Amino acid sequence: MITALVIVFVIAYSAIAVEHPIKINKSASALVGAGLLWTIYALSMNDAQAVSGQLSESLMGTAQIVFFLMGAMTIVEVVDAHNGFEVITRRIRTSQLATLMWLVGFVTFFLSAVLDNLTTTIVMISLVRKLLAKHDDRLFFAGIIVIAANSGGAWSPIGDVTTTMLWIGGQITTLAIIKSVFLPSMASMIVPLGITAYALRGRTVEAPPLKESDHGLHTTEFERNLMFSMGIGILVAVPAFKTVTHLPPFMGILFGLGILWLVGDLVHRHKEDETKQHLTLVHALSRIDMSSIVFFIGILLAVATLEHTHILTALARWLDQAVGRQDIIVLIIGIVSAIVDNVPLVAASMGMYSLTQFPADHFLWEFLAYCAGTGGSILIIGSAAGVAAMGLEKIHFFWYVKKMSGLALVGYFAGAGVYLVQYQLMH
Repeated sequence: MITALVIVFVIAYSAIAVEHPIKINKSASALVGAGLLWTIYALSMNDAQAVSGQLSESLMGTAQIVFFLMGAMTIVEVVDAHNGFEVITRRIRTSQLATLMWLVGFVTFFLSAVLDNLTTTIVMISLVRKLLAKHDDRLFFAGIIVIAANSGGAWSPIGDVTTTMLWIGGQITTLAIIKSVFLPSMASMIVPLGITAYALRGRTVEAPPLKESDHGLHTTEFERNLMFSMGIGILVAVPAFKTVTHLPPFMGILFGLGILWLVGDLVHRHKEDETKQHLTLVHALSRIDMSSIVFFIGILLAVATLEHTHILTALARWLDQAVGRQDIIVLIIGIVSAIVDNVPLVAASMGMYSLTQFPADHFLWEFLAYCAGTGGSILIIGSAAGVAAMGLEKIHFFWYVKKMSGLALVGYFAGAGVYLVQYQLMH
């Protein structure tokens, strides 16, 4: 049974890693893998009741992450439908290319911590298109946006899916992860940003010609500001809600979504149905990336079988014996996350190491949050933000390898160095 489970998981994992060349959506690979793994496990065990109990337990943990992500994605879609992000983007204006890059980098870094790295990348690349005419300049900006978005997501419990998984799983707490990973994440962004801005020094911004647009016609400034403030406020309030009530984060995000829905219906109640249709929560729910949601369900359930059969525990023991040092093991996981998706890597790590042995806010979990979050920047396919940028700006894989991968790798090790020095000083 163990051999069959490992073979199926490796094949499914490989299919996820090479999603683009084989043109099979990673969600399909994850679901087929999860189905086969649980089928093999159920048929190999004589105790159907025990297997059902384990599946129910795994489903409960998976559902918490999925409900949280659905709520957060919907809130972001509502803000975007009201053109709420213009509150930030229209304030970014400068004539120097290097100065613009610093502004874009820092806005991306902090916005990613509140939204998520994928949404922030889409918003910021859309902004850069309105500011820069030359495609070559936009490519460098897109590369920095990917690095800054992944760095910004790593230090916030709601900024990156992997950090959110660790937060919901109880491996990290809000204040501890912000305090421990903020400076390393900042370093991983500033180093590549500084090098790129230095290379662009002295050059001026070439703005594209103004085009007539209907952007903002359907919403008033009051509606834009209201939905932006409420959306960001709800997302920021979720960690506080969890701390005060001790309820899971998904309850806070669903509560906030209900409030936003109520306010949206009240604000638009006098409008014609056709006018307000694209502003409603119902429309926002239809726009969220359900493919990604399904992928998380599949991969988390697939990893759960390896956890219940103690395969991951055995792998953790082997890594400890072969490598010996936790910091090196986590650094390797971060670099591997540039090649394969960081979600299954973190899910596997959560199954490999128990909370009994490694309690909340342990070095292992905090360093894993940093490495898995920022390591995906090393290759354009290593993160959801990178894949989005690849599609939006038609970035070639090898252009990114040649121009940005080295910068991202230097930033990754710079941030890791900052974390390790900081940890030694604080402990």
